[in-house]
Amino acid sequence: MAFSGWGRYPTLESRLFEPVSASEIEASLGSSEPWGTPVIARGAGRSYGDSALAETLISTRYLDNFFSLTTSASGHTVLRCASGMSLENVLETIIPQGLFLPVLPGTKAVTIGGAIAADVHGKNHHIDGSFCDHVESIRILLATGEVIDCHRGSNAELFHATCGGMGLTGIILDAAIKLTPLSSLDIAQRSLVAGNLQECMDLMDEHNDAKYSVAWIDCLARGATQGRSVLYLGEHVDEQDAREKSKPGRTGLRAIQRSELNIPFDAPSLLLNKYTMAGFNSAYYALQKNRSAPKRITYDAFFFPLERLRNWNRLYGAKGFLQYQLALPQESAHAGISAILSCASQAGKGSFLSVLKKFGKANSNLLSFPIEGYTLALDFKYEASLFPLLEQLDTLVLDHGGRLYLAKDARMSKECFRQSYGQWERFAELRQKFDPQGHFSSLQSRRLGLG
Repeated sequence: MAFSGWGRYPTLESRLFEPVSASEIEASLGSSEPWGTPVIARGAGRSYGDSALAETLISTRYLDNFFSLTTSASGHTVLRCASGMSLENVLETIIPQGLFLPVLPGTKAVTIGGAIAADVHGKNHHIDGSFCDHVESIRILLATGEVIDCHRGSNAELFHATCGGMGLTGIILDAAIKLTPLSSLDIAQRSLVAGNLQECMDLMDEHNDAKYSVAWIDCLARGATQGRSVLYLGEHVDEQDAREKSKPGRTGLRAIQRSELNIPFDAPSLLLNKYTMAGFNSAYYALQKNRSAPKRITYDAFFFPLERLRNWNRLYGAKGFLQYQLALPQESAHAGISAILSCASQAGKGSFLSVLKKFGKANSNLLSFPIEGYTLALDFKYEASLFPLLEQLDTLVLDHGGRLYLAKDARMSKECFRQSYGQWERFAELRQKFDPQGHFSSLQSRRLGLG
């Protein structure tokens, strides 16, 4: 069967194991069955490139049960659940308890195991860090068949290699995650229009205390309007009604799901060109200039706007797309992002979905993506002429001290990876320690020289 990531590039013929329990996964690793080819765990398949592609895939989709909801010594509520639980199912369970996940990426389809493996981030990294900053402990199945419980105080090296380690240290079975109180399901959203990139960054700095912050950028605008954008700021509405509003029939998850639209077929690739994208971006920017009044929206609409379009990846055509997400340090972010936008615009390539966020401090995980500064994500439809442009962008990212996001990557070179991830050698050493035969391996890991 052919598999791909969310970007639908590349694809790989793989065999799929779908164990129904953690014990069955352990039993399969104790036999010789999976080891004839490289193996990697696969959750919801929502990483964009080839990080969850290998000749043999071990699905975690049936590891979908809750274990406990307890109060820690520090007074925090801690959820322990299996790694195959989706963030959507977690939210459905904890919201009625007046609780929320402290970090959410742009999709709720991601599994807990995938969120840990990619150390996903959200619109609040500048305040709350990434997902793994709120993970208390992980149980991981090693290639030897041994199950290890690791956290910052015990087996810490394995913990920091697994968080952001793209599944290369073993199979995450379950995890304990610190939750946060929820005052309301609704978000108070403000939108601020910026005439160019510098104005947008200045607004982000000015509103650095906003809980959530994300900007849409017109990636094709040039000259004095380069980087013109709309900055969205959000705060949880201050009211104690989360339990009431989560009941069926109220403004909540189920109501939002009923309003979903489905993209039933692949859009013709020719529809996505520099003229249609420039026209859309100009119209969107002009529309948002007249919609700056604060408004109250559901958390679903704020965190997961694309989820209203099921199978939205089909909009890029049958050949798929590549998302290019970079992070640059604070001191070089403006110059670097400006150069990247210029390069993409001159090539006539870009997307409707260009997003800028501000990052807070990096954490201690060896391969986690965020560094203090800014991150820009650009979507490009797949075409042969795209790859020379991406190589030019790689050079600009490295020249400005940045790196690319492994969870979105489908073609980064080994040299680019090694220059930008300063702790890759320590990660490789630990991977050799915990998986000396290199059983856990993906297309991405082999391309990046990690085996």
